[in-house]
Amino acid sequence: MAEAKKTTKKTAKETELTVETVKQDDVPEVKLEIEAKPAEKTLAKAGKRSAKAVQEEEQKEAKQARKSESKPEDTAKAANQPVKARTRLERAGKKYQEAAKLIEDGKVYNLSEALELAAKTSPTKFDASIELHVNLGVDPKQADQNVRGTVVMPAGTGKDIKVEALDEASAEKVFAKLDKEEIDFDVLIATPEMMPRLGKYARLLGPRGLMPNPKSGTVTKDVAAAVKEAKAGKVEYRVDQAGIIHLAIGKASFTPDQLNQNAEAVLSSIRAAKPASLKGIYIKSAYLSSTMGPSIKLDLSA
Repeated sequence: MAEAKKTTKKTAKETELTVETVKQDDVPEVKLEIEAKPAEKTLAKAGKRSAKAVQEEEQKEAKQARKSESKPEDTAKAANQPVKARTRLERAGKKYQEAAKLIEDGKVYNLSEALELAAKTSPTKFDASIELHVNLGVDPKQADQNVRGTVVMPAGTGKDIKVEALDEASAEKVFAKLDKEEIDFDVLIATPEMMPRLGKYARLLGPRGLMPNPKSGTVTKDVAAAVKEAKAGKVEYRVDQAGIIHLAIGKASFTPDQLNQNAEAVLSSIRAAKPASLKGIYIKSAYLSSTMGPSIKLDLSA
C-alpha cells in the first residue's frame, strides 16, 4: 500500500512537470477565422420584398450616398473663401442695372431733378407709377404719432377712379352688391346715417381699405362734394408700422411740372400733419422711385 501511494504521488508530480513543460514550449497559436456572411434576404414575388423593389432601394441609397459626398478640393475652397451675399443691384435684371447707372452713387437730388430722373429710370414697358417714400421719426404705436391724412393731387393720379356713393337713395342697391361680395368701386363714400348698417361689412371692406372713415373724408353729409374730390384725385396716406409713408404721386407719363405739383402737395400735407408731441427730427429721409425702379434720395432741406 505504501508503495502504491508513493507511485501515485510520483506519477502526479511527473504529470505536473509534464504539463508545465508543455506550457513553456512554443506552441503555435491556431486562430479560427469565421467570415461573417450577411443573411440572405428572403425575396418575395411582389411588393417591397421583391427582387425589383430591393434593387431599386439599393440604387436609391447609393445615389443619396453619392450626393452627400463632397470633393475634397471643393470643401477646401469653401472653407477658405466665405460666401458673399449679392446686393440687390447684382440680383436685379439688366434693365434695372442700366437704369441704376443713371443715378450717381451717394448723391442727394433736389425734388425737380429726382422727379425727372425717376420717370427716366423706369425699367417697365407699362406706364409705371412714381412713388414717394417718406421715413418719419415717429412711433406709430403711439396713438398721437400715428400720422395719417388726405390730399387732393392737383394734377390727378393718372387713374380712372370709380366712386360709389352710399346714401338713402342708393342704399338698397349698394347693400345688395355687398351681400354678394361684389366690389366694383375704388372709393366708397357714405353718409353718417349709413354707417351703422355698414358695420356688418367691415370684414369685407376693411382689409381692402374701402371702409368709409371720417378722417379720410369718406364719411360726410355732403356726398356730392366728396365724390367730386375723389374723382379729382383725392388720396389718403398713413404711416406704416416702420414709420414710413408710401404714396404714388402720378405716372411716369406725367410731365415734370405735373409730378412736381403732386409731390409738393403731398409733402406740404405731411409736414402739416406733424404730431405736436414729437420731439426730435420729423422727416428723417425721403426717396423717389418708379414702380420696380431704382430709388433716388431726396434733398428736402430747401
